[in-house]
Amino acid sequence: MVWSEFRSRWLRQRDRLLMSAGFQRWAARFPLTRFVARLRARQTFDLVSGFVYTQVLLACVQCRLFDHLAAGPVATERLAELTDLPPQGLRTLLRAGCALRLVEHRGAGCYGLGALGAPLLANPGLLALIRHNALLYADMRDPLQLLREGGGDTELGRYWAYATAAEPAALETDTVARYSDLMALSQAAVAAEVIDSYDFSEHAALLDVGGGDGAFCAAVAGRWPRLTFTVADLPAVAARADQRFAAADFLAVGRGIGVDFLRDPLPEGADIATLVRVVHDHNDDDVITLFKSIRQALAPGGVLLIAEQLAGTPGAATVGDVYFGFYLLAMGRGRPRTVAEIGELLAAAGFAAPRELQTAQPVQVRVLIARPLPPAEQNAARPDPGS
Repeated sequence: MVWSEFRSRWLRQRDRLLMSAGFQRWAARFPLTRFVARLRARQTFDLVSGFVYTQVLLACVQCRLFDHLAAGPVATERLAELTDLPPQGLRTLLRAGCALRLVEHRGAGCYGLGALGAPLLANPGLLALIRHNALLYADMRDPLQLLREGGGDTELGRYWAYATAAEPAALETDTVARYSDLMALSQAAVAAEVIDSYDFSEHAALLDVGGGDGAFCAAVAGRWPRLTFTVADLPAVAARADQRFAAADFLAVGRGIGVDFLRDPLPEGADIATLVRVVHDHNDDDVITLFKSIRQALAPGGVLLIAEQLAGTPGAATVGDVYFGFYLLAMGRGRPRTVAEIGELLAAAGFAAPRELQTAQPVQVRVLIARPLPPAEQNAARPDPGS
């Protein structure tokens, strides 16, 4: 019997057992399976009640509970005043927060930060994302409708205006401000991971495509001040990058250039181009177009660095395959991809297979490096996926 047939039979037998109420009762009582049965029961209930957990977290952020506890434990009476919650409502939130390890009861009617609540204060971008997720929750009120009709005409589609705009380059500054601010806030932790995983000292000029208001470039410049850098993004967004560079006294080495990078040529001459949380926002054909444009813009010997959350990340499938899968569906464009899938798009655009760099938090970001193939090998590259 071949392995695939054996595995298929075993999985069918496993499914029959797990669907049996009698087997479930037996497994919950048998000493050797009791622990696994109870663990699976908790995991199943987490799936059932997960939305309530996220709403508890959102309530904690909205009433600034973590900020109020940052200096140390606080009595419930004082917390009621600070959060503007009635006693019964506050007790319900605190008990839920304790169960989720967001806060802890410290005795004598006082509460402090929990093991999962305290780290949030070190990541303003994550706090901003928690508030922002209210749009995703609204779009997922009817998940089957979202799956059948797709996104775009949604809260997230309207928030990320460039995803559905007929002329993204014509968007006004006020329109791009809110999503640019969110990206900038959430960029710090990602930029730190990229900077720790890759040495930019061998490069002279960086082209950050879709670089927003320049938060990533500013972080790189703080570590490698001799590097020049260019942010290529929509005109209204690139103007915000220039404002950031001026405030940080980086105008001598940095600039923003307004382009629609799916339609306009990119500025040439950089020996490294970066795509930080950009690829998964776009459909396959657009990604290939973008990769080709970057290849043409790179100086000889240049490299492309891609940084984002990826599908198929070991131990973190819920990030790429669940969260970003539905987030990008609601947004109306793009999809999470595995390393192999990105490799296929790179090959179609004339790049060699990517090399992955190690990051401390793969759940947060993974980093790929790709180099253009020599012209002769580009001509022999396989056709675009789906052609």
